[in-house]
Amino acid sequence: MQAMTADRAPYACDPELSRGRRHDEPPSRTRSPFRRDCDRVIHSTAFRRLKHKTQVFVFHEGDHYRTRLTHSLEVAQIARAIARQLRLDEDLTEALALAHDLGHPPFGHAGERALDACLRDHGGFDHNAQSLRVVTALEHRYPTFDGLNLSWETLEGIVKHNGPLIERDGTPLGHYRERGVPLGIVEFNRDFDLDLWSFASLEAQVAGIADDIAYDAHDIDDGLRAGLFRLDDLREIPLLAEMLAAIDARYPHLDPVRRAAELVRELISCLIGAAVGEAQRRLERLQPRSAAEVRGANEAMIAFPPEIAAAEKMIKRFLWTRMYRAERVMTVMRDAETVVTELFQRYCDDPGALPPDWLPACGPIAECEADRLRRIRNFIAGMTDPYALTEHRRLFDTTPDLR
Repeated sequence: MQAMTADRAPYACDPELSRGRRHDEPPSRTRSPFRRDCDRVIHSTAFRRLKHKTQVFVFHEGDHYRTRLTHSLEVAQIARAIARQLRLDEDLTEALALAHDLGHPPFGHAGERALDACLRDHGGFDHNAQSLRVVTALEHRYPTFDGLNLSWETLEGIVKHNGPLIERDGTPLGHYRERGVPLGIVEFNRDFDLDLWSFASLEAQVAGIADDIAYDAHDIDDGLRAGLFRLDDLREIPLLAEMLAAIDARYPHLDPVRRAAELVRELISCLIGAAVGEAQRRLERLQPRSAAEVRGANEAMIAFPPEIAAAEKMIKRFLWTRMYRAERVMTVMRDAETVVTELFQRYCDDPGALPPDWLPACGPIAECEADRLRRIRNFIAGMTDPYALTEHRRLFDTTPDLR
């Protein structure tokens, strides 16, 4: 078991003080509860599927582009680097980093948009809620319970790594203000209260900011590789212009591939250092003596300082216009949305098109209809890109090439 030593900060999550699991299990003799959670995520079916789920470029556009799996691994590396400097529990941090995208459907955000539109009148689709559903219900690996039976701290972090979902009075926060907290999270929370009103642990907050750092860095790398922009186009972002100038001064004859790699490395180091420094300043002000005091704070402890936060927003704006909304990418994503939409509609119109294991066991008509929609949602959300295309070819005469 991971040793409990003075090296862990008092505000870190202590596995010996975990709030436990939804279903009681005997403790492991060799692993902490959080290490056990991390191992369960790694061995899950949903984690393996991330290998063939789109990050930005679909699976057959090139072997070197990120997938959801490689993105999750990069998030885990960055998250552990931050956790180590802040003396947090690295196992919990890694578990959350690896699990944060388990609920993503095929074709990345295009698939999520399509499923959300299909389910607009039935609560929509939210990938965080789907991640929770995967680890609490959809994985079938154990004889006495569904899901992975992860610890309270891991489930909390999956749901709240981007901040509280509600006010103490139940008012939805953030992007849930307009449509409310997803029903899947609300229903689970009634049975196993995740304190949706509070901030999550520092380990969860670290996983959240590591996701942003990984996105910024590897999407620059993939965008350059795809030829959607050039290195020198990034000079419109002052932070990156300074980094490129420093790289060129140190290595005046560096080839473009190594120059790009050096920029990505510098950016990751800069953002990690900035996040650690800001966290240390906020923790010094709060002086938390426990993970509970971190959860009860009135602000996140893990964040970028203002000047780096502004630069990071500029990077995201650049990537939005030059990469995510590039016509080459949008053409493929529109076709991908069509694939998901048509699959959903076909399964609704012809329930027999679903595999036998996914057919509902019907009772009353209203319950049967709701159950069928849930099964269709879960079936499509679990698909990889190639499997979604295979299913579409099975059911339709023509299927987009996604190129």
